Amino acid sequence: MASCRRARRAGPPDGGWGWMIVAGCFLVTICTRAVTRCVSIFFVEFQAYFGQDYARTAWIHSIVDCATMLCAPLGSLISNHVSCQVGIMLGGLLASTGLILSSFATSLEHLYLSLGVLTGLGFALCYSPAIAMVGKYFNKRKALAYGIAMSGSGIGTFILAPVVQLLIEQFSWRGALLILGGFVLNLCVCGALMRPISLKEDCKTASELLEQNYVPETEKQDLKRMSICSPLIKLWPHECLCYRSWKEYDFLLMPGFMVLAVSILFMAYGCSPLFVYLVPYALSVGVSHHQAAFLMSILGVIDIIGNITFGWLTDRRCLKKHRYFCYLFAVGMDGLSCLFLPVLQSFPLLVPFSFTFGYFDGAYVTLIPVVTADVVGTPLLSSALGVVYFLHAIPYLVSPPVAGWLVDTTGSYTASFLLCGFSMIFSSALLCFARLAKKIKKTHLPSLTGNTALKQHIWTNGAIAYSVTAELDQRDVEFLAVDTNSFSNR
Repeated sequence: MASCRRARRAGPPDGGWGWMIVAGCFLVTICTRAVTRCVSIFFVEFQAYFGQDYARTAWIHSIVDCATMLCAPLGSLISNHVSCQVGIMLGGLLASTGLILSSFATSLEHLYLSLGVLTGLGFALCYSPAIAMVGKYFNKRKALAYGIAMSGSGIGTFILAPVVQLLIEQFSWRGALLILGGFVLNLCVCGALMRPISLKEDCKTASELLEQNYVPETEKQDLKRMSICSPLIKLWPHECLCYRSWKEYDFLLMPGFMVLAVSILFMAYGCSPLFVYLVPYALSVGVSHHQAAFLMSILGVIDIIGNITFGWLTDRRCLKKHRYFCYLFAVGMDGLSCLFLPVLQSFPLLVPFSFTFGYFDGAYVTLIPVVTADVVGTPLLSSALGVVYFLHAIPYLVSPPVAGWLVDTTGSYTASFLLCGFSMIFSSALLCFARLAKKIKKTHLPSLTGNTALKQHIWTNGAIAYSVTAELDQRDVEFLAVDTNSFSNR
């Protein structure tokens, strides 16, 4: 704790080495999310080589996405208690090994384990810790920093999609996976850039917290018990570690985070199948292989514009306090785009779809960590992001096979795309109704007069103190009366 006290900063530096952290996170998103998106280009190759249907082949993409998100809390745990650098380097080695082993696959089951589980686990150890590090280095320009960092997904997709298609044509799908395995080793370089930083709010001791007025009374009681037993805590530091670990996840009971979590489940279900089935759908309506891969490139480059422009716009003073609504608007627009996709059956019509879906996909992906930080606070961002990306796991696992089953059953992609669109629109509507309900509740609170006895409840969200004023109950009034009389007698 002494070293922490010496190294801690009052707040995020908003620059300096923080831009290297952004660059590292940018490379991480290229090597994780862009490579995962490009797995859909292998879809037709896997289906033809192994002779399997849509549903079984789609499990490959589902498992790698699911493993990435399911193990995100493990990445946050290693980052919080060991080192962000160690976690990302270890993840890079695991992901590269998984891709290299996949190049020797002899069955879909082999790909489920190597490309799905092993590569997905490696990506999980890299993704959420890298994103959380950006939040620790930036405050005023947080959305812009995230926009630049998350644009790696779009830039990577734009560059890798045609490159992967070319590699498949030149070296077959096995050679392409082997080359991607070497490329993903760059995650180890990204990990080396992640210099740790200690902020003031991350290094609070029990005594320091007790001195602050905005700590809740129940929390103060726990901290007092810990302070009394400080000699024992020094002898058994795991007691303090257990307490800190428990406090890292107390945001799970926040109503705002609960609503955000439920909406993310529906959003994740809606967005995943599109990246799996856009290329096969384009091929089914007569688009060439190169044009289909080009659609993914367009989606990727417009994704970049969405990342950066939405990040810059939502950092402006006029929109900064409305980032929540900007996020739900972007999710809703992606849902509307999916609803129109079944009637777009030529390359000139699919190009505008790639523009629209790519832009708003980049917009809401940028705002996920920003909105999460606004809900739970910066000190809990790493743990919260682990949970947020964990919630993506089951929808990512289930939605592509369900969409494939619908294609096999109905003989068209219409039902699959409509289900995706309505799921994302419901996610946006849920957040909108929750925020409106919160505003209506505040509006209908009974007005307080100046003669009413008041008391103030003070609580904290990260490093910001909030106060809620409520009426004093009868016991408080009696206590104040007795205390005032005793003071006057003195």
